[in-house]
Amino acid sequence: MKSAIVLLPGLNRDRDMVAALTRISGKPPVIAWESDTTIPDVDLIVIPGGYSYGDYLRCGAIAARTPVLRAVAEKAAQGVLVIGVCNGFQILLEAGLLPGALMRNTSLKFICREVELEIANANTSFTRNYQPGQIIRCPIAHQDGNYFTDSETLARLEGNGQVVFRYAQGANPNGSINDIAGIVSEKGNVLGMMPHPENLIEDAHGGTDGRALFESALGIAA
Repeated sequence: MKSAIVLLPGLNRDRDMVAALTRISGKPPVIAWESDTTIPDVDLIVIPGGYSYGDYLRCGAIAARTPVLRAVAEKAAQGVLVIGVCNGFQILLEAGLLPGALMRNTSLKFICREVELEIANANTSFTRNYQPGQIIRCPIAHQDGNYFTDSETLARLEGNGQVVFRYAQGANPNGSINDIAGIVSEKGNVLGMMPHPENLIEDAHGGTDGRALFESALGIAA
């Protein structure tokens, strides 16, 4: 399985993501730069976290309007799997590839710690190596992770099983509606999530709870 990572000015989790994808798939990912208008044929595209373009205007707003994001949208329309983590999630929302918005944490503070997540839907391309309702550990590092959407969209997300990750009971760090930590698109091939699974994929990290997400997306059996 081939993968690609989108690199934009201000993103700072790219090396972590490159290391995770290389270690798990055995192949280094292709790098897609901000000005690229096409992305090679790959099975998975990842937009890592950070502060693209300094989070000016709104988090992800400028990044969503770059040539490479138009190329990502084209690949997503073709059914290619796409993952956006943290700022990558914000970018996917700004690009219209996922519904809703990410607002300032209710504490108005940057939060960097580990949280517990519940697998709300284990029947997706990103979670099939997890068990339904499984509780996993995952690091977070964000200031604008408070997911919100209107009531109609929220009902659709919940009804369609598009809520994939939920902060476990009592673990919601940012005020996200319905404890939402990650969602997928209606077609199920685009995932956006605030926590950082790439930082918990080997024993040296203190655990491997994030590894199954990448193995799921890359078609590696549990």
